[in-house]
Amino acid sequence: MASPGIAGIMHPSGPPYRPMVWMLGGIPSKRVDTPVTAVFLALFICGAATHMAIFQLNRKRGHKFLFSFFIFIFCMARVVTTVMRIASISVPSNVNLAIAAMVFVAAGILILYIVNLFFAQRILRSLHPHFGWHPVVSIAFKAMYGLIGCTLVIVIVASVQSFFTLNSRIRSIDRSLQLYASTFFMVISFLPIPIVGIALAVPRKSAPEKFGQGRLRTKILVLLTCTLLCCLGAAFRCGTAWKKPVPLLRPQPEFYSRACFYIFNFTVEILVVLLYAVMRVDRRFWIPNGAKGPGSYERGARLTSGADEEKEKEKGEGRDREEEDGKRGNVKESSV
Repeated sequence: MASPGIAGIMHPSGPPYRPMVWMLGGIPSKRVDTPVTAVFLALFICGAATHMAIFQLNRKRGHKFLFSFFIFIFCMARVVTTVMRIASISVPSNVNLAIAAMVFVAAGILILYIVNLFFAQRILRSLHPHFGWHPVVSIAFKAMYGLIGCTLVIVIVASVQSFFTLNSRIRSIDRSLQLYASTFFMVISFLPIPIVGIALAVPRKSAPEKFGQGRLRTKILVLLTCTLLCCLGAAFRCGTAWKKPVPLLRPQPEFYSRACFYIFNFTVEILVVLLYAVMRVDRRFWIPNGAKGPGSYERGARLTSGADEEKEKEKGEGRDREEEDGKRGNVKESSV
């Protein structure tokens, strides 16, 4: 016999209709899901504050790095997501809140995928400048970003529409579109790994162009770690999406549990946000403004190192003057 909560879900009164099958995370509970979601809400607020602080400090120094702002936007999107999820848990009768929370869960992560792709492109251009800056390669990356945007629109429309119809044919089409989007986003989340791997495997004609701060191997390690975390979540969501839907009258499968929802969504995401901040990607992956074509990274690196040397020289001169002033003061005191 179905529980009272499931029984209410199984008898929809009208659009929007509640899902008749188990979804990732199961049926939310106020006692469990609200405090857990509140913890992630606080973590994403901290992440947003951290990356905005980094962005503003860099902006004041003339250090332009927009990806810190993009990560801030992602964190704010997750703040909205967690707030909507808490609201939908508190008011379970409001299906529209649940739909909005679901859409934000699916859409926000794309910002991290795009950031990782940009970082992979910079490593590719560092290792193989002539190939990485080739117009065909640049157009391919831009086309991929456009396809990501189009796919996002498709999956949002299909997901929302599935809540407003009971037509089996339309729902079948919506599910096919959702499966395409899940598979496509999983591939996108994984792409930085083969891009960097192939770039490292192909013999180079010259030494890599330096960009940002730190060693290239550290940049690659940071990127691959963040990519693996993003890919882990995307692969799990894709795998569960391809599973045959399980009606609510049957026991909930383990892969739809709350633990899986929070681990493969919010946990991997906050780890990526934290790693971006701790490893200071704003310094490691920085390139000079207006960089275009082979050699532009190297010129920016020389200018940056030259400016750093000039600052160190000025600091050294300042310390020397202070020491001289101190010695003069001591001489005067001794003479008195």
